[in-house]
Amino acid sequence: MTMAMDYSDLSILDEPAEEEIIPNPTISVSEASDTYGKFVVGPLEPGYGVTLGNPMRRVLYNSLPGAAITWVKIENILHEYMTVENVKEEVSEILLNIKNIRIRSETESETPAKLRLEAKGQVAVTAADIMPSADYNVVNPEQHIATLDSPDAELVVELNIGHGKGYKIADSSEGLAIGTIPIDSVFTPVRKVNYTIEQTRVGHRTDFEELVLEVWTDGSTMPIEAVAEASNMLVNQFFLFANVEKAAAEGSEGISLEIPAENYNMIVEELELSSRTLNCLKRAGLNKVGEVMEKSREELLEIRNFGEKSYTELYDKFRELDILPDHMDPDKIGSGEVNEENNDDLDINGA
Repeated sequence: MTMAMDYSDLSILDEPAEEEIIPNPTISVSEASDTYGKFVVGPLEPGYGVTLGNPMRRVLYNSLPGAAITWVKIENILHEYMTVENVKEEVSEILLNIKNIRIRSETESETPAKLRLEAKGQVAVTAADIMPSADYNVVNPEQHIATLDSPDAELVVELNIGHGKGYKIADSSEGLAIGTIPIDSVFTPVRKVNYTIEQTRVGHRTDFEELVLEVWTDGSTMPIEAVAEASNMLVNQFFLFANVEKAAAEGSEGISLEIPAENYNMIVEELELSSRTLNCLKRAGLNKVGEVMEKSREELLEIRNFGEKSYTELYDKFRELDILPDHMDPDKIGSGEVNEENNDDLDINGA
């Protein structure tokens, strides 16, 4: 007697398990104000939380530029051990108070500048009493400086604004004029940086990480701006490693960054190009000057509506700003006929 068997539940080969898709890391802003920011990055492969967090912390603390008071002149005072008549605080205490004044630069120039403070009468002098300047703003005008305790009291102070990075200790050997008192300068806008690594789950895996980065600033730079600037600094340095094959081919002399960081990170709007040329670049995803510089002439001319006129305008602007990259050969500018169709003016919000 032959018995029938049911093979419906049997399979020669098991179906392969569907490969788990790992999402790309993203960054989110958990909290943001003028002086505090909390940023979350993830999911990250195991170990990458520290790999990203540690260099970000170091750059935020040590490499961001800023403006600060570097020396002062107090009328009728020759050195910090003297006293100002009818002023409650000693000069050394006044200097400590001035050191805590935070300055925000509103200019691209790094030329030293002067601010002035004048106060008379029986008043409490604060940073708000510093005379206004178009190029520099006092971030913490409530900062106390001195207390004038007589109707006849007078305090006149000249403050020198310098630019730098990190923290600079006062140096009395710099050859300053008599009556000029150097003070410690806090250039960095970052007051505190903290990062933590948290475990996160992705699918069935539980070993992924999230980087939580917290940044406190003095208000002269917003935390979001500080994080973006620090990130760009690191990216520019890692460009060197991206060119390691080229360095090996060129021998022991090596290579350097072809595009300086300050030029690379300029946004294309700063070039003040015509709306036609600007629209073409932005629609091609070229938002930074460095991204444009990396393109060859042929690659730029392949951009929709970007013709010879646009290329010539771009070349002239680079030459005017003295940032013309080597590969933009001037002999090729203006060669051939201009494609009029590719140079029609475009509406910045158009298709």
